[in-house]
Amino acid sequence: MNNMNKNKNEENIRTDCKDLKNTSKLLDNDKSSANNDSADNFDDTIRKCYTSMDISDSVYDYCENIWQGFRDRFEKIDRISEYNQLKVLKAMRKNRISDAHLTGSNGYGYTDIGRDSLEKVYADVFHTEDALVRAQITCGTHALTVALFGNLRPGDELIYVTGKPYDTLERIIGIDADAVCPASLREYGISYKQAELKKDGSFDYDAIKSLITDKTRIVAIQRSKGYSVRPTLSVGAIGECIHFVKNINPGIICMVDNCYGEFVETIEPSDVGADMCVGSLIKNPGGGLAPMGGYIAGTKTCVDNASYRLTTPALGKEVGASLNINQSLYQGLFMAPQVTASALKGAIFAAGVYENLGYGCVPDSRQERYDIIQSVVLGTPNAVIEFCKGIQCAAPVDSHVVPEPYAMPGYHSDVIMAAGAFVSGSSIELSADAPIEEPYSVYFQGGLTWQHAKYGIMMSLQYLCNAGIVVL
Repeated sequence: MNNMNKNKNEENIRTDCKDLKNTSKLLDNDKSSANNDSADNFDDTIRKCYTSMDISDSVYDYCENIWQGFRDRFEKIDRISEYNQLKVLKAMRKNRISDAHLTGSNGYGYTDIGRDSLEKVYADVFHTEDALVRAQITCGTHALTVALFGNLRPGDELIYVTGKPYDTLERIIGIDADAVCPASLREYGISYKQAELKKDGSFDYDAIKSLITDKTRIVAIQRSKGYSVRPTLSVGAIGECIHFVKNINPGIICMVDNCYGEFVETIEPSDVGADMCVGSLIKNPGGGLAPMGGYIAGTKTCVDNASYRLTTPALGKEVGASLNINQSLYQGLFMAPQVTASALKGAIFAAGVYENLGYGCVPDSRQERYDIIQSVVLGTPNAVIEFCKGIQCAAPVDSHVVPEPYAMPGYHSDVIMAAGAFVSGSSIELSADAPIEEPYSVYFQGGLTWQHAKYGIMMSLQYLCNAGIVVL
């Protein structure tokens, strides 16, 4: 059996090498065409590259026709990216970032000038009094947990005004009164209410006003859609809601879950009155280079309280070694506007590809974008799975792996996730995920480059075609 496996492995290696050699030969043969002034020759070269990477002529022709219609839209995205790039650069220049800031610390992390200066840069980018940017924050859900537990006290009340939050927060808050939720906000005597959005995705101000009491300490807004099929909220709409809440009680803390929304617009929720903006560094602001971490940008009081929860009271932001990741965090933030622009282009392209096939897309390809997520209502579990297989196959890492639905902690149903990423779980990299439940929507996001996002969507369509679900 071992010899059989060895022979089979050697045969696979020979086949892979032959395929690689053929692809390399194809690219070498086409160098002359690539250098030729003829656009037709170069287009043919590109087509052959896609064909050599398992994209059929029918999928290629269909997708090329789709994306060509978005050139003007992409130009606008590039202008927003340029503005945000200058904003980040200005913050780094203001804080005199040097090579000394790119090194890390160990142990307690006292006098970590790289970490401390990075937090000043984030505060300047988000136009806030302070920021907490730490590798010790494990994910977006953890960042939100730190922000909530740091700023709520027993007897306080939390209100989500965008309906039920993302699945992983439900047990942290203790929303289900019948479920056992150890160490949740509910166990600490913090009550919870929620106001649903209206059918058109706008805030229900009458409902919000009716829920606010003297106990209300935090009003939370989830900018992105999570696993619901609803529009993402613009910064302008978020600002109007914050203004409404502050008119009722200026002392209420307004917290925005900013995940997937950073650098999509020229302003952030903190520019329109949010007391805390919270997010993950392995999404937009990490630019695909941050290996871990999260951030909380806001008022000094809110950030200090969050830091006491992350470390300990009194020590707060003074401790927490950055080890050797400061350079990645700085460079990732610097790259974030451009990477976010690439992800936005991929999302628009995905909407164009699938809405023209009759699938529901939120948002559609013509609507304004306020985050990088594209949901596509595919209608069947098999279609969702094939879509995710295509995204996984298009990845630079683990392209040979086949994703399958499974019971992930913190979710209501089995979830399938496709992400062949350089950073595990990074959703600013090309990725897709979906709960296996009605209406069987898949959520696509990321792409460190527009070209990779484009290929990923083409491969998702190729898999649907191969399975006989889509016929072009």
